[in-house]
Amino acid sequence: MIAMKIALIGYGKMGKIIEQVAISRGHFVNLTIDLHNINEFTPENLRKSDVAIEFTGPHSAYENTMKCLEAGIPVVCGSTGWLDKQEKVVDYCKKRDGAFLYA
Repeated sequence: MIAMKIALIGYGKMGKIIEQVAISRGHFVNLTIDLHNINEFTPENLRKSDVAIEFTGPHSAYENTMKCLEAGIPVVCGSTGWLDKQEKVVDYCKKRDGAFLYA
């Protein structure tokens, strides 16, 4: 198995569960972003990860997902309530030859 370096965007209940599962499967969470360290949510820090998992809320999911794609990081988004902007993300992702999964 190849261990992944994961950036967690959103460190609430789901973020903490994702962290536990990832670590139990041999992966590393090398960046955790929440309201207390939003200043660390930079392209430079994101690029130290293999993938970002975004699990915030409808107020920030679109911007967070776009920021990850702009940094060239594949992103998995589990946030709900923002799907009116999903087409923009998909279009941008295709133009950049990026990777985006919404679940």
